[in-house]
Amino acid sequence: MQNHLAHDKKAKENILKHVETYGCHLALLESDGYLPAFAYSIGLFENYQHPELIVFGMPTEVMGIILNYLRDEIKSGKSFVTGQTYEDVLEGYEVQFLEVNKDNYPEYFGYGAWYYNNSFDFPALQLVWPDKEAKWPWEEGFNEKWKFKQPLLDRNNDFKFHEEPRLGVYTTHHALDGKPVLYVYHNEDGNWQFHTEYDPKIEDSKIVCLKDLVAQDPTLNEVHYLNYGQAAYREKVGGKWTVEDKEEENTGADEKENKKGFWSSLKSKWFNR
Repeated sequence: MQNHLAHDKKAKENILKHVETYGCHLALLESDGYLPAFAYSIGLFENYQHPELIVFGMPTEVMGIILNYLRDEIKSGKSFVTGQTYEDVLEGYEVQFLEVNKDNYPEYFGYGAWYYNNSFDFPALQLVWPDKEAKWPWEEGFNEKWKFKQPLLDRNNDFKFHEEPRLGVYTTHHALDGKPVLYVYHNEDGNWQFHTEYDPKIEDSKIVCLKDLVAQDPTLNEVHYLNYGQAAYREKVGGKWTVEDKEEENTGADEKENKKGFWSSLKSKWFNR
């Protein structure tokens, strides 16, 4: 806890210093192995009345260079808007900008909200880049390997998972009958489980499309970010999710062993068939 508080204090000090010195601060977040890396600005709106900027899916050092270039252009009086393509931002490629839907702010602009008085009362644009064939992520034929490197933040509010909507996932007939999903597990191999009870029975198992479960309970979108090997649980629909790795470092020995046994048994029962 103290390490987290110290990191948070240092991060906020750097944000204030960088906004004052350079015109904006750049938050650079590495990929966690499942979700893509991304970077965003803090301070462009305050200093230049320009929307903050966010970009996904490239090495963080490259995204930092791009955002610094855009800051310099904005500082000199240029504005970037939606509905246009720009050739001078990314060598060899055009880019576009999308207006970020405010429903997506909480997941990506955490320190931005802190800087703007704990609110999301600022505009933001997402820089979007095409594949090598000059196709955009929303176009048919876009490179499948890059499809989930750029979540499109002007949309994707009904389905936020970084998989195909028709992905088959494990659940039980209880969930399909309307019983609330209380436990979610993202297996190390990328498989998903959605369960209504602590110890689901293998004979109750069903494989369904992920989109169908999310359509039935949109609050499942709240844990779309679970990394490989992570689990989440809640007491009721609309309740706060508790997220943990399969083996939690700071959990008591007995509790840790019980939880480890539970998630391990789910993996063995539901995937090793």
